Amino acid sequence: MAEREKKRKKFKLFPKRGYILLLIGILIGFLLFTLISVIFEKGGANAIEFLYTSEKQSWIEEVTPLFEQWYFEKHGERVRIELTVTGTHDSVIQILWGNVKPVAWSPASSIWIPYLNFMWKNLGNQEGIASDNWNRTVLSPVVIAGWESLIKQHNITGFTDLYELARTDDFKFGHPDPRDSNGGTMIVALEFAEAARKEPEALEIDDFTDESVLEFVRTLESKAVYYSKSTGFFGRWAALNGPSAISYFGVYENGVIDNALKAEKKWGDALVAIYPENGTLFTDHPFVILDAPWVEPWQKEVAREYLAFLLKEESQQKAQQYGFRPANPDVPLNTAIFNEENGVRANITDVAKLNPLRGEALEALFTVWIKVKNQGI
Repeated sequence: MAEREKKRKKFKLFPKRGYILLLIGILIGFLLFTLISVIFEKGGANAIEFLYTSEKQSWIEEVTPLFEQWYFEKHGERVRIELTVTGTHDSVIQILWGNVKPVAWSPASSIWIPYLNFMWKNLGNQEGIASDNWNRTVLSPVVIAGWESLIKQHNITGFTDLYELARTDDFKFGHPDPRDSNGGTMIVALEFAEAARKEPEALEIDDFTDESVLEFVRTLESKAVYYSKSTGFFGRWAALNGPSAISYFGVYENGVIDNALKAEKKWGDALVAIYPENGTLFTDHPFVILDAPWVEPWQKEVAREYLAFLLKEESQQKAQQYGFRPANPDVPLNTAIFNEENGVRANITDVAKLNPLRGEALEALFTVWIKVKNQGI
């Protein structure tokens, strides 16, 4: 009897081992399947990360698969562009904190290149991370948008006219918040430059504490009724709410193109772009290959070919469908998009292209903004 019980215990032990081996086999099989799936999904491709901003997301998402196919046909090997999209200011923060390690970076404007280098050196690095050897990909100037009837009434040609109007009359002004939006940063930078009677690149830290400069900006900002988080959203909001909600606002040119016809149809008054008479900053969406320790030589080569593809005529023509002017001077402007019917001018060669302010000046702008903004919103 005891012998029979002993055999029965042995008999129960072996199935338990079998179950364990079976489970181990299933687990190994699952892991192998996952690994093979990932390899198959990537197609064995080498990958580079491209950190860029949301303004050009639709364009980038359209042309990137075309580049990957073009690269395969040219070189016979796969490459994958990992697209990471965020806001411009946030992209700087993410790089500085090490949360992302892109090979190439494209903020909305080159004004952020000296700022990133300034902040990078503040972390103890000897050299900047963003090379001076960068290229523009597409263009959109910063403009003052307004309703045609009001522009004719007030004869607005730039920020000084708005300041003078703010001293004597009542109107509703607005722009994106510079703490959240590249567009807001550029607009406020132009206000400070106008107030200091300097070009943005000549602004010094002392200009942001000069009381006469602060009075100019504070007076203009006192007419603000709204600071949005997004430049693109501001144009849509203005077109939706009409002249009674906002008189003049700072946006990108493509924000006028996107909303001019909708606004006129709804309100019977056209949205028109004012190109500041003393010049303006351009969102030039620079393509910057980073001089970072994590970037390998082969990745830089792929990034250079990606940039060249973005500047090809076919890619630049696609960008115009989203309201961007071509950065490649050999690509003709599509006047079916850039015309007065859409609230903009095709020929803006008379508009001075201003250079960005230095990194330390931009940091001073962020610091003083809280003192000059409309405290009621």
